[in-house]
Amino acid sequence: MNFVNPKNDIAFKKIFGNEKKKEILISFLNAVLDLKGVKEIQTLEILNPYQIPHVVDLKESSLDVRAVDKRGVTFLVEMQVERKPFLRQRFTFYVAKAYSSQIEKAVDYPKLNQVIFIGVFDFKEFNNEHYLSRHLVLNCETLEQELREIEFNFIELPKFTKKASELKTILDKWIYFIKHAEDLEVIPEHADTQALQTAYDVASRFHWTKQELEVMEYWEMRERADQEKRQAAYAQGEKKGRFAEKQEIARNLLAEGIEPSKVAKMTGLSSADLTAL
Repeated sequence: MNFVNPKNDIAFKKIFGNEKKKEILISFLNAVLDLKGVKEIQTLEILNPYQIPHVVDLKESSLDVRAVDKRGVTFLVEMQVERKPFLRQRFTFYVAKAYSSQIEKAVDYPKLNQVIFIGVFDFKEFNNEHYLSRHLVLNCETLEQELREIEFNFIELPKFTKKASELKTILDKWIYFIKHAEDLEVIPEHADTQALQTAYDVASRFHWTKQELEVMEYWEMRERADQEKRQAAYAQGEKKGRFAEKQEIARNLLAEGIEPSKVAKMTGLSSADLTAL
């Protein structure tokens, strides 16, 4: 038995946005948010359930997971494999938009309900050692959470280093599933809840159609190509920045009356580069 990579956007959406397997998302949310007892989510509605996207319109497909529980709380869950520019601003805008879009003009504000965001990152984003961080609006003096309308939760997979034998909590087991499922050949013994077993079952390639596998592989290929383009653009930007820095140093040295041949040797610029200055 081989499993797809849950970190892939398509796979993540099929597993956690599965309308027929809501117990997966419910268990994951309860684990991440540490909801127990009366606060535990029992039922929810997935607002954008998984559907097989077509390659031609894949860019327009919504690959996040959105759900609302019976209290009206909205949950936004997103997988992010690579750090992208303005990532934090995008998530803030995303949550603010979800919060404000709950009402139309002239509707009372009490109808607004809490919005909770969960971002799963395959990279390190924050300067702490914890793989799960919760970001709340707190009173700086009392450290009390008096404004509860929005909440951000981030899971940084590289910081999760537990082995299978070290898993204790249901949260540990969910993070292990997301990070390591693609490397496993059988459902592990620690998948000891119905929701976890169902998640592994959905992730089994045996239950994926040929079309779904092709779309997933296309998405992975396109993501790799986009990543290579961004890395090349970044490297080019760095190169231009270093060249501009050398030009500035050369200008200052020439202004001090230092011979061009010595400036060229000191900065690594060519005679043509110096002439252009």
